[in-house]
Amino acid sequence: MSGTGRTVLVTGAGRNIGRACVLALAAEGFNVAINGSSDRAACESVARAAQAFGVSTLVVMGDVGSADECRRIAGETLDRFGAVDALLNNAALRPNKPFLEMSEAEWRRVISVDLDAAVWLSRACLPGMLNKGWGRIVNFTGMNAIHGHAGRTPVSVAKHGVWGLTKALAKEFGSKGITANAISPGPIAPDVEEKNASAQARQEILSRVPAGRMGAPKEVAAAARLLVSDDGAYINGQMIQVNGGAET
Repeated sequence: MSGTGRTVLVTGAGRNIGRACVLALAAEGFNVAINGSSDRAACESVARAAQAFGVSTLVVMGDVGSADECRRIAGETLDRFGAVDALLNNAALRPNKPFLEMSEAEWRRVISVDLDAAVWLSRACLPGMLNKGWGRIVNFTGMNAIHGHAGRTPVSVAKHGVWGLTKALAKEFGSKGITANAISPGPIAPDVEEKNASAQARQEILSRVPAGRMGAPKEVAAAARLLVSDDGAYINGQMIQVNGGAET
């Protein structure tokens, strides 16, 4: 297993895509640091499920919207495992609010979680990756980063920024055995918004997906598993779209 003896830190890991990524990488032998912002019980549940694969786990709660908290989260993971070999920046906020009604605080909050967190966590984890000459950074963008989204201006801006960050890191550190890539999920179930959506809204979403269905978190995790593996060493600076063929 390509993850044996290695450690991955996954943010927003208590449910959905984050949870699926933890379990997929635990199955590959990665020790896992599981970050969440508030629901410790969910993160503990993910940890127990990961332990069934015989790996070590750490639940490290914290708000990745704070640079200090990002450094603490990475530091606790380093203290426990000695390294962060792979970093999955999955945590995100996706509020809906008209552009002209958004406050400065609301703007800053989304940017801090959806973009700045990837910056500060990458800065905290990269020195160890450089020392080992091996590392993987996987950022999550989404269709907001490709199309833009009415009512989600800060999300669209942040996710565009994450894509730019990914490409820049790929170029700066690619010669050091470190890859940086992005995953862009399409409509994925289960999702709170999908559960609460009307039948008409769900049909509208599915009409844009040639596969004719919502994706599953494990299908996104499969892409992450490849990107952090030894077999993924020559994939660098790319955005992998896991979206059932949705128009991009």
